Amino acid sequence: MGKRNIPGLQLRKGIWHIDKIIDGQRICESSGTSDREEAEAILAQYIGEIRKAKFFGIRAKRTFREAATRYLIENEDKSSIESDAYHLQALDPFIGNLPIDLIHDGTLAPFIKAMKFVKTVRKNGKNAIETIRPRKAKSINLALSVVRRILNLAARKWRDDAGKTWLEAAPLLTFLDESDARKPYPLSWKEQKALIAELPSHLAGMVLFKVNTGCREQEVCKLQWDWEIEIPELNTSVFVIPAKFGGRSNRCGVKNGEDRVVVLNRIARSVIDSQRGKDSVYVFPLDKKPMHRMNNSAWDSATNRAADRLEQEDRKPASWAFRNLRLHDLKHTFGRRLRAAGVPLETRKVLLGHANGDITTHYSSAEIWELISAVEKVCESGVSMPTLTLLKTTDTQSHAKSTQARKMG
Repeated sequence: MGKRNIPGLQLRKGIWHIDKIIDGQRICESSGTSDREEAEAILAQYIGEIRKAKFFGIRAKRTFREAATRYLIENEDKSSIESDAYHLQALDPFIGNLPIDLIHDGTLAPFIKAMKFVKTVRKNGKNAIETIRPRKAKSINLALSVVRRILNLAARKWRDDAGKTWLEAAPLLTFLDESDARKPYPLSWKEQKALIAELPSHLAGMVLFKVNTGCREQEVCKLQWDWEIEIPELNTSVFVIPAKFGGRSNRCGVKNGEDRVVVLNRIARSVIDSQRGKDSVYVFPLDKKPMHRMNNSAWDSATNRAADRLEQEDRKPASWAFRNLRLHDLKHTFGRRLRAAGVPLETRKVLLGHANGDITTHYSSAEIWELISAVEKVCESGVSMPTLTLLKTTDTQSHAKSTQARKMG
């Protein structure tokens, strides 16, 4: 008689894949080989290890892919699960097949090396322009933090039928130095004026609202009229953004997990009033739908044109950070202006939507009036901000050469 094949192997694109339930535990992964006998040996090893764990209390070998799958299933309602899944997909070719007790700095090194640079392709007419740039250390650390979380769960929470944890002990992982992180860049009033002038009208209103309220990008894109609450005794209104309003996905929400109160100074109110009647649901609609993002090609083109305008007016290179302005810099601008105007830290936390255990999420009219008085202080360009001037001088000097080289090129 011929040798009997072990069931639980499937041939896919020339590689044998294991798909078998062993004593109630499902193993579903690639064997990594095209040789049937070698794949059967790997499967037999799995069967032996699982049964040893069951009968003799020996800890079963589990792959990182198995642990990652359990993590994704258990945390499917987590607001950042889509981001975690993205990182795990990138990690899988490097450590997916490895047993979790072999995950450490050494086995993660190839992943870190491969992620050091990112390739982007942009279309310019019929041509495709490919650029390669360094990836920020924070992006790599976000992936490593998911690995750390999974290994900690395997060592502390997840247990087999014998009561043993999946992993004896979680290793210490080394994270990258994030000194390459870009510093916040608050706008000057002159830069803000130049930027607003170059933006398309729908985006200009959103930017003006954002820099006067400190709202995050998705809080502006998805702002709804149902969230507006009238306060007759103050002859004004505020917006209360629900903690679970959704952002780019339904799982997203307000960052600190609390309802977000957005008070309006006279500039923000004028923007809101100009939007009334355009849509019954969203405050800033585009073609009757909310915008998915504000940081698009129109934003990039406008920041470049605004920088060019300032270079012509000032007869010196514009700040590199202004030419490459990020949307989150508008929130930093709002925060710095509040600080320069002498607004207390506790009030700034509320206005910026930061978690603050010292202040209730329910406000009296007097407290709302205090918040409105604070945001009114950042309407005028006469607010003295020496700290911002110092930061901008340093930034301009550090990037002047690169700006001149770009213009000469």
